[in-house]
Amino acid sequence: MNLEDIRIQIDAIDRQLLDLLSSRADLVHEVGVVKKRDGLQIYAPEREEALLRRLIDMNKGRLPEKSIRAIYREIMSAALALEDDLKIAYLGPEGTYTHQAAIKRFGHSVNYAAQPNFSDVFDQVARRLADYGVVPIENSTEGAVSHTLDLFVDSPLFICSQILLRIENGLMASIPREEIKTLYSHPQVFGQCRSWILKNFPDADLVEVSSTTKAAQLARDNAHLGAAALGGALAAEIYGLNLLEESIQDRATNTTRFLVIGEKPCPPTGNDRTSILFAIHDRPGSLVNALKAFDQFQINMSKIESRPSKRKDWEYIFYVDLAGHCEDEKVAEALEELRKHCSVVKLLGSYPDSGE
Repeated sequence: MNLEDIRIQIDAIDRQLLDLLSSRADLVHEVGVVKKRDGLQIYAPEREEALLRRLIDMNKGRLPEKSIRAIYREIMSAALALEDDLKIAYLGPEGTYTHQAAIKRFGHSVNYAAQPNFSDVFDQVARRLADYGVVPIENSTEGAVSHTLDLFVDSPLFICSQILLRIENGLMASIPREEIKTLYSHPQVFGQCRSWILKNFPDADLVEVSSTTKAAQLARDNAHLGAAALGGALAAEIYGLNLLEESIQDRATNTTRFLVIGEKPCPPTGNDRTSILFAIHDRPGSLVNALKAFDQFQINMSKIESRPSKRKDWEYIFYVDLAGHCEDEKVAEALEELRKHCSVVKLLGSYPDSGE
């Protein structure tokens, strides 16, 4: 078979694929009509993850799992756009890691609304000006994003899904490396690249800004003053900077976990994670007794963080991630036991324990 014959077959398959995608789109539209009629949320992460797993299990061809997920991410993104005019709020500006995480989850077909800070992401969703929001929650090198944790205390929103994004930081500038005097970046990025900075730019001034794209903008605008930025390749592309060095993070596996927040909780999938916060009574042994609830029902805790309550001096709120869904019998019993030892227990959400 020659090249032209192969291309003719590919064109025929493309026509079949387009016809099938159009038929799928018609059914997706009907799904949207039913969801609106019954008051169901448009984005269903439990259904999405089940679909991806089933497709991967059915795959007998050459396409790897990563490619199947990428292809169907965009198909499902188009489906979401057909079901509703979906809007996703994220920590902006365009090109931030949060923006990239949002695209990884929702694809390119939905609408995105950049927000100046974490509070506004939560506020946009709570006021129904956006359907969902995406915020960072922790980094594998630098730990928890405390501001996000604090916002959950008074927010009525739930965690619907999580996203794991591999973070590749680079040095970007429009000037030669030897002229660099100042480095701009987000505080988390400075932490992720601490050893590299000490080795390569020990005397540079480090200026913390709200995002890596803001850092790139400042590096461009202040190039005459010796400015450069640390961040992702997309930020360099947006602001026309040269990527002088790639992959400068101290750990090759540097990953940030993001959360999708929305108005409604997610049903069980069989492989879930539950996030809660609680405050204990101010008496001896309260924390130990509270944590015994998880041991008693053999519930695995994958994370625990503490933050000042900001309501009373030396009072703390604890954030915990558990294996399982809040509707699972053992998890429900553990939470009921926990309430006996706490002044506050709040469910932040149960959602699929997948980073894709």
